[in-house]
Amino acid sequence: MRKTDTIVERALNTIRFLAADAVQQAKSGHPGMPMGAAAMGYALWMRHLRFNPKNPDWPDRDRFVLSGGHGSMLQYALLYLTGYDVALSDLVAFRQWGSKTPGHPERGTTPGVEVTTGPLGQGLANSVGLAIAEAHLANTFNRDGYKVVDHYTYAIVTDGDLMEGISYEAASLAGHFRLGKLVLLYDDNKISIDGTTDRTFTEDIEARFTAQGWHVVRVTDGNDVDAIDRAIALAKDDPRPSIVICRTHIGYGLPTKQDSEACHGAPVGEEELAEAKRRAGWPVEPKFYVPEDVLQHFRGAVPRGERLEQEWRETFVQYSEEYPGLAREYERRMAGDLPEGWDSGLPVFAASAKGMPTRTASGKTINALAQRVPELMGGSADLTGSNKTWIDCSDAFQSDNPGGRNIYFGVREHAMGGVVNGIAAHGGMRPYAGTFLVFSDYMKPALRISALSKHPSIWIYTHDSIGLGEDGPTHQPVEHLASLRAVPGLVVIRPADANEVVEAWRVAMRRTEGPTLLALTRQTVPVLDRDTFAPASGLHRGAYVLKDYGDSPDIILMASGSEVQLAIGAAEALLQCGVAARVVSFPSWELFEAQGGEYRETVLTSTIAARIAIEAGVAQGWERWVGDDGDIVAMDRFGASAPYPVLFEKFGFNVEAIVERALRIVEKAR
Repeated sequence: MRKTDTIVERALNTIRFLAADAVQQAKSGHPGMPMGAAAMGYALWMRHLRFNPKNPDWPDRDRFVLSGGHGSMLQYALLYLTGYDVALSDLVAFRQWGSKTPGHPERGTTPGVEVTTGPLGQGLANSVGLAIAEAHLANTFNRDGYKVVDHYTYAIVTDGDLMEGISYEAASLAGHFRLGKLVLLYDDNKISIDGTTDRTFTEDIEARFTAQGWHVVRVTDGNDVDAIDRAIALAKDDPRPSIVICRTHIGYGLPTKQDSEACHGAPVGEEELAEAKRRAGWPVEPKFYVPEDVLQHFRGAVPRGERLEQEWRETFVQYSEEYPGLAREYERRMAGDLPEGWDSGLPVFAASAKGMPTRTASGKTINALAQRVPELMGGSADLTGSNKTWIDCSDAFQSDNPGGRNIYFGVREHAMGGVVNGIAAHGGMRPYAGTFLVFSDYMKPALRISALSKHPSIWIYTHDSIGLGEDGPTHQPVEHLASLRAVPGLVVIRPADANEVVEAWRVAMRRTEGPTLLALTRQTVPVLDRDTFAPASGLHRGAYVLKDYGDSPDIILMASGSEVQLAIGAAEALLQCGVAARVVSFPSWELFEAQGGEYRETVLTSTIAARIAIEAGVAQGWERWVGDDGDIVAMDRFGASAPYPVLFEKFGFNVEAIVERALRIVEKAR
């Protein structure tokens, strides 16, 4: 480690040893990456990144993503040093209960953290989404002389990020879209948990990114702040997305553990750390030492950031005078407010035995919303026509048309999830993404992160059961609804008919803190006659009494999605057998759980012990709602390839089978 008295070198050592001390104090963490990437962080934050520590939500700030989230102490140190609402005591409390400094960066926990990272590759994909949002909003709102949207997205990525498959998908998409305001800094330290990357990762990164349409810059010494500074400047001047490959040294300055996996994910030890400090001419004590002049040097970011924001606000005032309508619209969208009357033109579907697939109803609803909600933007993973996600009143987002609201994601489900979360995190947009429900498996990390981060992402999953038919078990989801319902904070909605789909979209659009998932049919389902059945607005409460067949129900038949029609048919048949049945449409467990106990009792009356749940997926979870004396008509195996009416018949999803089971449990309950 260089031992000099320059303010920059001491600033770098401050970052390195704050990170190492915090990990040592916590007795867990990842010291190596922050120590090796300190110069990257410094060059970016002090010479390029436009931000205001006193207002982390300034709309036109640059976005920073630490995709290698395990190196979180790099970001926390920079946040503290540059004057965000992160105190030195927060660094001391690294990884402790209730602190602002969790083990990996979490959006909403730490001021200045844009996205939740840690699952490798997700942050990289988020950065692509952030850049897409910037490009689209710039095209929408900027006018000659007024660049009210004009910022960069920067991400620090690691060997692990670039090994993950999601990074290939996301980088390919970014290159295709020529997202020139996206800059990655690659912490090329050639070490992963298992040791040197010579064992696993020997591809030519420069060739790979060049082939994907990126601009590549190399920095041979990752501790050379000036070289990194120049590389970032070159990246910003290129119309393509850029990656700056910095050859770094994990655990830089450690006497025996530098360039070793030994400093990747564990404290380095008191003596190792003390010797590193001595060699750098740094005080061994006190821990968390920050020289006053270094702190003042970093805190120069505060007046600089306030000046940058003030200049932007002065420009925005002038913009507001010349383009008052655009200015009001920009402020509304960045505040996350929906436009007045946004849902006034949503379709109302007439009762029809012929009906329609719920995916078709969703497509019609998207297009009605798109007319009144200009921030609605999304697409599918090469399934646009099948998922019904195309917005008719707009074109496709492309490099030569960033104003388009339709995104062709290609066959890239992994990246699509991360990109949509990035768009949601940016602000000013309401993004959605579509694919088949079975392929939600490819998107599970992004779904989980969207819930953890409270992103208002909207996930559209069609072909939601064995009802998709002949494509067979590889494409027929059976376990997926159960696994998705297990994700905390994710609202899963499986509408019964077209009008429930409209209400599901109302729920999704109103949710500002948390994602919503719509599970939709490929096959046609009837549109229920709402003069006979309860209004579809009951969906907002998660479950509601669709109809009581008879004065005093002997049994409750509850179902979601396409199986609600089976429950109706069974109730009609049971009434002919002298058994009164209540039919409950149960589209969302999460929304129902959020209701008070009094309402839940009006739907699932506790005195009615005989209950049946009907859903063409695994039974897991339904036992909560049917109780010990109930029954569940579900899938206990994978599906098969055949026309969907045959599959429903063969797997017991027919009126006769349900009636037979209902009569048994009614008799038992009596």
